[in-house]
Amino acid sequence: MRKNLLVRSIAAVSGVAMIAALGACGNNEPASSGSSAASKSTTSAEKISGEFQGAGASSQQAAVEAWIASYQSQNPDAKISYNPSGSGAGVSTFLTGATAWAGSDASLSDDEVSQSKSVCADGTAFDVPVYISPIAIVFNLKGISGKDKHLNLDGETIAKIFDGKITKWNDDAIKQQNPKVDLPDTAITVVHRSDKSGTTKNFLSYVKDVAPDAWTYDLGENWPNEVGQGAKGTDGVINTVSQADGTIGYADASKAGDLGTVAVKVGDKYVSYSAEAAAKVVDASPLDDSAKGDNRVVVKLDHTTTADGAYPVVLVSYDIVCPAYKDANTAKFVKSWLTYVVSEDGQKVAADNAGSAPMSDTLRAKVTKSIEAIKTK
Repeated sequence: MRKNLLVRSIAAVSGVAMIAALGACGNNEPASSGSSAASKSTTSAEKISGEFQGAGASSQQAAVEAWIASYQSQNPDAKISYNPSGSGAGVSTFLTGATAWAGSDASLSDDEVSQSKSVCADGTAFDVPVYISPIAIVFNLKGISGKDKHLNLDGETIAKIFDGKITKWNDDAIKQQNPKVDLPDTAITVVHRSDKSGTTKNFLSYVKDVAPDAWTYDLGENWPNEVGQGAKGTDGVINTVSQADGTIGYADASKAGDLGTVAVKVGDKYVSYSAEAAAKVVDASPLDDSAKGDNRVVVKLDHTTTADGAYPVVLVSYDIVCPAYKDANTAKFVKSWLTYVVSEDGQKVAADNAGSAPMSDTLRAKVTKSIEAIKTK
């Protein structure tokens, strides 16, 4: 059902010093790695063979497809598939033991960590970041939207739009922030994810953090109100917004295409999305010391940052794996796969094909330590 979309190439950012402020965070932070031998390696020295499946976050789809092509060029006997079923569905499938890994825009809950004991041969599943990307707030408004065209909105206005409190594009709250734009008296149609989605959780986490009085719903991966129209997956949201005038939604920025996007207010300025702007937010964010379990590397995003040029609507997408697998060949693949994905080469492939922000050396060292904990014998 997926339609071909024009995908915006976001300028890939190299050498961004991210996660500089990450401090020691208990169980959530592995001991720092003294070397980064895996940082430039494309795959492990041992060639991998077999069939392996992953499922989960649709935000990662463009990156995962590029990773698979590159990885399989070095490991031609490895047959890898990824189902972009959504973060919630991907984690649920992983917890049945049907896939080698899950992709998720949300970190594991305590209950999911506990459930993983029945799937992993030893210990509990852990999550490590592999994909860092802005979330674009996309809109379709005749005569105004288009590639590289923006409307300025602050967090409170965004919250009220997605809560159905602002229903027209020429509402005073929107007009005051866009005085040079001739806004029409067009009804606003909100488009949100209909499936359980980590992108939803990341987007609403931003909204709740910057406009807590305007957005009072509990935070989760399911859309919390009856406003607007639901669509399944990233492509579903983009397709629905693209097809109707007056629509607004949210999606991984790699899929924004020719839609208009929102420049969000940060401090006294409005900032449009880019990989570099997203990286600045991650750079200012600590690890989440509330994440329970061994080997977990979970970033606690600072959505209220006022850092110059930062774009705070950002997602950190994770791969979820076991520290030990019942099948030794699966363990070898997962360790090799993750080593490639987080390497400099793997991150460059994602940046080139999906416009993501490459992982910093500081974060890579923490993630690599967790990957090294996977037992292959």
